[in-house]
Amino acid sequence: MIHSMTAYARQEFKQDWGTAVWEIRSVNQRYLETYTRLPEQFRGLEPLVREKLRARLQRGKVECGLRFESSLASQGQLQMNKALAEQLIEGATWVMEKAGHGSLNPVDILRWPGVMETQAQDMDALSNALIACLDLVIDDFLAARASEGEKLKVLIEQRLDGIEQEVAKVKTHMPDVLAWQRQRLLDRFEEARLELEPQRLEQEMVLLAQKVDVAEELDRLGAHIAETRKILKKGGACGRRLDFMMQEFNRESNTLGSKSINADITASAVELKVLIEQMREQIQNIE
Repeated sequence: MIHSMTAYARQEFKQDWGTAVWEIRSVNQRYLETYTRLPEQFRGLEPLVREKLRARLQRGKVECGLRFESSLASQGQLQMNKALAEQLIEGATWVMEKAGHGSLNPVDILRWPGVMETQAQDMDALSNALIACLDLVIDDFLAARASEGEKLKVLIEQRLDGIEQEVAKVKTHMPDVLAWQRQRLLDRFEEARLELEPQRLEQEMVLLAQKVDVAEELDRLGAHIAETRKILKKGGACGRRLDFMMQEFNRESNTLGSKSINADITASAVELKVLIEQMREQIQNIE
């Protein structure tokens, strides 16, 4: 199956521990690059998140983010650190006595860090739950990549069909091109009032035919079409191989254009370059 490098997935999970939103997005990139955006309390999960992404992806610039909101039920009841509160009251009272003025606000004591505490959540269990949620989002993300990849495959196959048609068109024109070139050569000699021996004429025609012969280029284009379809059928991470095939397509189309001596063949050479460029643009998004 062909996978695109451009995709997006997002899921929201609500459990007893709170609400989590995982979000993954990616764009095309020559190699695999992963970026994570996690809340501070879950920064320790970054290596595991990267490992999971790299285990299932080959190419692309991938961004993975998490938004987390803890539920009030999971935070537990408030508990007072009475020993700390007593120390703060004694200290504040001593300062007021020495200063000779001031008043003690009980709310300020309660706001002091560590006086009021909530029961800590089980971070190991919570982390495991979040990673399990991440696996589900990665599944959706890969499904989106596969869906987009199938669309790209159809577009590329349409261009391959177009290239195949142009190759067939050039093959049908070649006999007429050679006959036209032979008559053109005879007309030039006649205009110059030169008599050319039949053997010499055939030698000139052979040399001319070698210069304009595109049979080798057409055969290679046919082979490239077959190989590209084979790669598409095999699937997997084939973007680099397809990109190499586009270089081979371009090489043959350039040679075909340089040998063209007929308007129809020139038009086919131009159309080939357009189709190849359209394929190349689509292949840039394939993993």
